[in-house]
Amino acid sequence: MPGIDAVLRRAVDGGAVPGVVAMAADRSGTTYQGAFGRRDLDAAAPMTLDTVFWIASMTKAITSVAAMQLVEEQRLDLDAPLGPLLPHLAAPQVLEGFDEAGAPVLRPARQPVTLRRLLTHTAGFTYNTWNPEMGRYMAASGLLAPRSGKLEALRAPLVFDPGERWEYSIATDWVGQAVEAASGERLEHYVRDRILAPLGMVDSGFVPGPAQQARRARVHQRAADGSLMPIDFTLPENPEFYGGGGGLLSTGPDYLCFLRMLLNGGTLDGVQVLRPETVAEMGRNQIGALDFRPLRSAMPAMSNDCDPFPGMACKWGLGFLINGADVPGRRAAGSLAWAGLGNTWFWLDPRSGIAGLLLTQILPFADAAVLDVFAAFETAVYAGRAG
Repeated sequence: MPGIDAVLRRAVDGGAVPGVVAMAADRSGTTYQGAFGRRDLDAAAPMTLDTVFWIASMTKAITSVAAMQLVEEQRLDLDAPLGPLLPHLAAPQVLEGFDEAGAPVLRPARQPVTLRRLLTHTAGFTYNTWNPEMGRYMAASGLLAPRSGKLEALRAPLVFDPGERWEYSIATDWVGQAVEAASGERLEHYVRDRILAPLGMVDSGFVPGPAQQARRARVHQRAADGSLMPIDFTLPENPEFYGGGGGLLSTGPDYLCFLRMLLNGGTLDGVQVLRPETVAEMGRNQIGALDFRPLRSAMPAMSNDCDPFPGMACKWGLGFLINGADVPGRRAAGSLAWAGLGNTWFWLDPRSGIAGLLLTQILPFADAAVLDVFAAFETAVYAGRAG
């Protein structure tokens, strides 16, 4: 597909991205793969298909699949209160505000935290990246961010009652804790043995080996003038917990295997990861009359505002954003998608039978230049299929 090559090459040559990996597939296999540019603007190593990326919140889809395996096995229940399994969630507190001295004001939550609410970001949790009140709470209490790898970081209060609204959050880190409690295994081992290894995702995991570390793409920071600078951005080496919401590293080919498994109803190359009815349920609206709320940045160095489809009512499934209408020239209504903080993006279109991803390593999230490239790439994928 030379048209797609041209889109990606222009992005690199024009300085929009240091390097990029992009891939697409249908139900029968890979339909496009390309790697352009460099892994690091300070080094000569070229971007290659097997370059390893920190995929951040693209981890959430994999953790959600892990949880749904345990739902299938009746070791987790979507709608039972999680307090008996995870004691910290037995009596959750809601942050109502701050008193005159600046101390947090908390009250008991009026509804329980359940697995369905965690998977749909309706449990009441948030991220300080997009919620200034949580940032204020963390400053007042000394609470650490989840990327610290400290279990204490998960002891955050809710910012609304469970079921009240949708808000992007640390909830999938708690899903990872539920997977550990129900399975009796550390999350990194469960995910490796039940998802990554069966699908042949040999370059994916929470802990990169020497071979993967040697192929890591470096994170770059976008300055106000649009220029890019390599930065040192590391994850904790020996965390107390591996984040189900954002701790995985992966490659384009590996993650495409995961997307193709979902596109094929839970099975890839004879390996069943989920039942077809489970995959279908994950792709349905699970938040009823609630809507996805655009992310409004409270930390400009980490994220821009993010509204993937302005003016469109979008929903959330069991782990995925669901667009409510067709996107002209691109994905159909009812497609599933999400992204990672370092500007890694994917979509899965069951109606058209197409999935794709675009991987870079740039902060802040929702980089306008990357989003333009992603839209052009996706449009070219559908145009190539039509042609």
